[in-house]
Amino acid sequence: MLELAVMDSGHGIREHFLPFVFEPFKQADSTTTRAHGGLGLGLSIAKNLVEMHGGTIHALSEGEGRGSTFIVRLPVAPLRETPTRSSPSLQPRPIPQWDCPPELAGLRVLVVDDELDARELIATVLEQCGSRVERAGSAREALEKLDAWRPDILLSDIGMPDEDGYALIRQVRSLPPDRGGTIPAASLTAYAGAEDRRRALLAGFNMHVPKPVEPAELVAVVASLGRIARALK
Repeated sequence: MLELAVMDSGHGIREHFLPFVFEPFKQADSTTTRAHGGLGLGLSIAKNLVEMHGGTIHALSEGEGRGSTFIVRLPVAPLRETPTRSSPSLQPRPIPQWDCPPELAGLRVLVVDDELDARELIATVLEQCGSRVERAGSAREALEKLDAWRPDILLSDIGMPDEDGYALIRQVRSLPPDRGGTIPAASLTAYAGAEDRRRALLAGFNMHVPKPVEPAELVAVVASLGRIARALK
């Protein structure tokens, strides 16, 4: 049996939350303005992967502010001197392809997400279709870029620290039209339930799209918003 311990001196885990730490979508702080991002899936995925290999994983913590320890135990398979069959050669994964609607060419899109990887992924897809993209990591930065850059489209995450996507779109909708108050906007978010969709639309978003969003769906959504933007001009 191989045992691996991963330790940190960070935020720690409250005692009452330890039994639930590996459950999917479970987070000690589940508000949309929490300081730490993520969906509460990482530890659940880790547990499933470990158990698929016949192992176990446990979490230990002395409480909030006192760090955490995760212990993984895996069975060790005996080494084979000769392979039973030849390993297949590794083939490069094909690059996903999608059609780019003509409406995206030259479209100015503001992408708002506190997760760097998420906003870069969205921006890359749109830029490959000829859109001009600005990135913002917070609601405050988004409002500054909205005023200075005057984009055609707004795409925003919901769960962000300090001010979430709901607060952002309400502030945007309070602006006069010549300052971006009527900009077509979509929320691209993992808060994907019916109540989340209703809340996003009532707050002022034109569309509510669950994450993870496929590139083909993303460009279709932005193309639809682009048609609305052109109709408003």
